[in-house]
Amino acid sequence: MATARAGNGGVQSLQRAFELLERLADTGGEASLSELAASSGLPMPTIHRLIRTLVTLGYVRQNANRRYALGARLIRLGENASLQFGTWARPLLAELVDEVGETANLAVLERDEVVYVSQVASRRHSMRMFTEVGRRLLPHGTGVGKAMLATLDPGEVRALLDRTGMPAYTEHTHTDVEVFLQHLGEITEQGYSLDSSEQELGVRCVAVAVPCAPVPTAVSVSGPEGRLTDEAMRVIAPAVRRTAKRLSEQLAARQAGE
Repeated sequence: MATARAGNGGVQSLQRAFELLERLADTGGEASLSELAASSGLPMPTIHRLIRTLVTLGYVRQNANRRYALGARLIRLGENASLQFGTWARPLLAELVDEVGETANLAVLERDEVVYVSQVASRRHSMRMFTEVGRRLLPHGTGVGKAMLATLDPGEVRALLDRTGMPAYTEHTHTDVEVFLQHLGEITEQGYSLDSSEQELGVRCVAVAVPCAPVPTAVSVSGPEGRLTDEAMRVIAPAVRRTAKRLSEQLAARQAGE
């Protein structure tokens, strides 16, 4: 019985540790012990013990102002998980490429940045693209980033933009917060986002958020604006939406099977 109690206590401590990590992630930056206690409902001694352990392991760091933030050791775990996600998604991206003839991408939102985790290049067309697996970009200037931000609460988007700023990559990049928030509302209504030379001149992209993904995720098709015309988009956008839906269904099936 004593062993069982110890085991259950260990499971509870592990669960609480992950809850604290998620609450730190939800703050978008940092939090004090008292703020974590208020949001989690856990006793201060419990929080202090768990945070001390997480700091020792490198999963949480204490800043100079004595507030706490997510630690660098989580980066490797997150990047490996994202790359594995991209690996199993490749067959669906390949099917999308076969259907539309242009390059398909999968990206996630990590630490306020868009990270490309998978890509299948067009078999019909060869073109240098700014997107490549592992590339990190600010979300306001990319089709995938805008698709993901459109799924978030406007307050979360404002906080993210406050942290990152809105630098202009081209003369077409959105740089005004209020106009951008209105733009995200339009994306929500139409079900997909467009990047028309906002990240790179001459390149166009259509992106759709993946529903019910564990982290903000989007799939996209990109190519030169000469091929990705408005007429072509009327065919490509529905295909990207179908792929995003299938990715969501596969995610749900994988999670149900765990």
